[in-house]
Amino acid sequence: MKIIKERFIKGIGLLIVLGIIIGCSISVKLYRKAYKPNINNINGKSKYIYIPTGSDFDSVLNIIKKNNIVKDIDSFEWLARKKNYQNHVYPGRYKLDSTMSNNGLINKLRAGYQDPVNVIFNHVRTREQLASKISKQIEADSLSLISLFNSDSIFEIYDLKQETFTCIFLPNTYEFWWNTTADKFIEKMHKEYLRFWNENRKAKADKLNLTPEEVTTLASIVDEETYFNNEMPKVAGVYINRLRKRMHLQADPTLKFALGDFTIKRVLNVHKRIDSPYNTYRRYGLPPGPISIPSISAINAVLDFESHDYLYFCAKSDFSGYHNFAKTLSQHNVNARKYQKALNKERIWR
Repeated sequence: MKIIKERFIKGIGLLIVLGIIIGCSISVKLYRKAYKPNINNINGKSKYIYIPTGSDFDSVLNIIKKNNIVKDIDSFEWLARKKNYQNHVYPGRYKLDSTMSNNGLINKLRAGYQDPVNVIFNHVRTREQLASKISKQIEADSLSLISLFNSDSIFEIYDLKQETFTCIFLPNTYEFWWNTTADKFIEKMHKEYLRFWNENRKAKADKLNLTPEEVTTLASIVDEETYFNNEMPKVAGVYINRLRKRMHLQADPTLKFALGDFTIKRVLNVHKRIDSPYNTYRRYGLPPGPISIPSISAINAVLDFESHDYLYFCAKSDFSGYHNFAKTLSQHNVNARKYQKALNKERIWR
């Protein structure tokens, strides 16, 4: 009887040990499913998962499969369901880490801890170009953006005219959530515009007897005239002098804008005859609005223009991009002939 009892106790002990071993094995497997790194090799580079607005759990799974984001999709799906992620799907752009486990990735996704995008735009002439650039960086597509850029209701909201609406866009780097909508993009740009036009800049514009929109319009011409930031204040000074003397601005870039062709390298008399409010050879003062989205450097160059007596400038004949400046028409004509001769030599006729 004693032997049977001892064997029974040993059997129970073995079952307990076996249970512990099995339990530990299961625990290890579950732990690995949850906490073992499960992101496919990204070679130290930044990799992101983009979850569009309106996505559900199945959509996320398809995105992860299509982009080969995780090593074991089954373990990811199992834990995601355990953590009720299917009821907490949020859109956005989420940065991945090669050491990230299923648990870490799911926690990030279900909490909506997305990573911001640095939206950059510069050297933009038209609203269409701006919409195209922005749509490549946030979720809003170019169609929704350009639709709002041309919407009368938007002009009313921000108290701007159609011709001056682009003034609110200041080329720079801005932080956005990837799933930003078109209207939220404009809203933030307007806030940045108001922040940029602080009391100091407004005071400088008032001193010039110009509104912020008029300063931006003049800056857009300056930006098209010269590539060099160190020459911008001097060019701006010429136009300020012309405005003060009520002379035609005679800015070639405004003709190119009116003609819808910025590829023109040689402005001809036929170009100067176009009937347009942007033809500054025929109309006095500034055009109705910016001819491009000017750089902040160009805007500051207008506000801090170089004070001088120059009334004319012409591109240098060496095609360096710099200009010769003149106080008199006779001197300007000398500079202009040199440039025309250089154009002829290069067979540039338009």
